[in-house]
This record gives sequence, C-alpha cells and structure tokens, in this order.
Amino acid sequence: MLTVERHALILDRLDRDKRVLAKDLAHELGTSEDTIRRDLRELAAQDRLVRVYGGAVPVAAAASDYRTRTDLEPGSKARVAARALALVEPGSTVILDGGTTTLALASSLPDTLPCTVITHSPTIAVALVAKPLVDVHLIGGRLFRHSVVTCGAAAVEAAAGLSADVFLAGVTGVHPHEGLTTGDADEAAMKRALSARAGETYVLASREKVGAVSRFRVFTPGQVTGVVSDVPADSTIVQELAAAGMRLLPS
Repeated sequence: MLTVERHALILDRLDRDKRVLAKDLAHELGTSEDTIRRDLRELAAQDRLVRVYGGAVPVAAAASDYRTRTDLEPGSKARVAARALALVEPGSTVILDGGTTTLALASSLPDTLPCTVITHSPTIAVALVAKPLVDVHLIGGRLFRHSVVTCGAAAVEAAAGLSADVFLAGVTGVHPHEGLTTGDADEAAMKRALSARAGETYVLASREKVGAVSRFRVFTPGQVTGVVSDVPADSTIVQELAAAGMRLLPS
C-alpha cells in the first residue's frame, strides 16, 4: 500500500473510531509498527491528528483561531448554551471562561436574570454590558490573542482571590482517554486556576469538540462536575465518555 493510501486510511479510521492504535493498524495492513508510527508523525506534522501513547486521536477543529471558530458549528453552540442556562441560577456567582460557546451563553442570558459574572474574556465582558442585572468583573493579565482571554501570572494571581458557585469552562477537546484538553499550556493552567475557585465546574462542549484532542490536558474526567453537550446520548462516543467517568448533561 502506498504512503498516501495509508494516510487516507488512518484519517478515515480516526473519523470513524476517534482513535487508532499503531499495533492494530500494522497488523491490519501487514506492515511494521515503525512504518505506522512514521505515518502518524508525518500526519501530526501536518496538524491532521494528535499523537498519543500507542497511536493517535483526531485533532481538535476548535483549536483553530478565534475568527475561524466563530463560524464553526454555530447551531451546536447555541444548543449547548441553551442547555447550560439552567446552571446560572438567580443571585449566583458564575465564572465564565472565554470561547465562542461561552460567548453564546453570555449572549443568551435573560435580561431579567440577576447574577454576578467573573470572566477573563474581554469579548464576554462586552457582550454582558447589555444585561442590566448582571454584575460583571473582568480579570486582567496578558491577552492571549488566539482565544482573546487573559492568561499568565497576573491573571492566575487575580483568580486566587475569587470565589464562585460555578465555573463554566470551554475546551477544544473532550476525549474518553485523553480527558479535556486545549491548545495552549498557559490557557490550560488558567482554566485550572479558575476551576479551583468554584464550587462546581462544567465544561461546555459543542459537537466538534467531542472525541477530539488538543495538546494540553486541562482536566481528567473525574475533575469536572459534568459536560454539557448536544451529541446524541446513544452515540458510541457518549457511551465511552460515560464509561470513563464523565457525566454528560443532559443525560
């Protein structure tokens, strides 16, 4: 089999199964594991997959730049935001992560809902200006342009003085084996710092993120209260996530 044919088969398997193992592919194709590992390295260099121990998983489409992500699965983001509204109770204090799904949630908050929102996203803070009963607190720090959020030492230090009922987090990958991931180490650290200041942490995941993986782990499955998604409950990936210990809402 030609290299280009193996690459196409590997990507097809990833699209179907959300994970490939080098040893299984080598056995199926009658070639060596070294050949398959070389294929995986080449595809990873092209940002077409993410290598993990023993094989590879799909690259997260949501890891692209902010402008691109704005147009990615808008219907799914709206559905996830609608389902997550129930997590924002009147009078509660909520930490809202940056990202396009959490922005959809911020935009959909009822004008009649009184609450306090803490965020490190200038975009979300601006979206909440039109919400008369929402008290907005913006965390400062170095602006991470890729996701338009503040990160770094100053932002983490500011987060240490906060206290909230719930943290609604955004990630770029939700995977049963690799956990909840994002594409930048500093951003992952900031998410963990915010989670530590909230009583509960829920991850908002539109469908393109479920089954995908980015380079840096934010949480293991057991470190979050739940994942809000619109992926069908009877899908294989949802069953695998549940088996890994992730609680999906709605169940």
